[in-house]
Amino acid sequence: MEAALDELIAALRCLPGVGNKSARRMALHLLERDRGGARRLARALEVAAETIGHCSVCRTLTASITCPRCQDPDRDAGVVCVVETPGDVLAIEAATDFRGQFHVLLGRLSPLDGIGPEELGLDRLEARLRDAPVRELILATNASVEGEVTAHYIAEMAARQGVRATRIAQGVPAGGELEYLDAGTLTHALSGRRDY
Repeated sequence: MEAALDELIAALRCLPGVGNKSARRMALHLLERDRGGARRLARALEVAAETIGHCSVCRTLTASITCPRCQDPDRDAGVVCVVETPGDVLAIEAATDFRGQFHVLLGRLSPLDGIGPEELGLDRLEARLRDAPVRELILATNASVEGEVTAHYIAEMAARQGVRATRIAQGVPAGGELEYLDAGTLTHALSGRRDY
């Protein structure tokens, strides 16, 4: 194949979940059926790569020094939701009416992978708990072993600062059938039960 096409296919393979066949299909589609879309995609990627960085307060992705959520005076600065990725922020914003602020870890504790508190910038979160009027820290890390360890570590940090730490509910999804759930999900659901 031509070097330019091979380069495009290789570039598309950097996306998560995109293998060689999918990358080839995307590249051919853009070149055969949507050259305008290809140019628009190239421009958008170039602009995003040059202008988007991390918010100085919450660490989500933004094109400004401080993201619009952190600048919004109508959001409750006393309630901070801790998530692992900027994608988690977008998911919560799209699915809920949460009006507090966020703190993005950009990962989770994983000593085996060399990711400790320093790599997650937990000193910045601790400073935020100490210096800002935070009264509740919502721990919304994933329900993986690393996510649970991260939540526990941050809960202890919050306790040292006198800040209430809560954990998002986990367990049976709406419409889920018990017989098809894994043991971990059922364990979380039973241990996290509440009054009816």
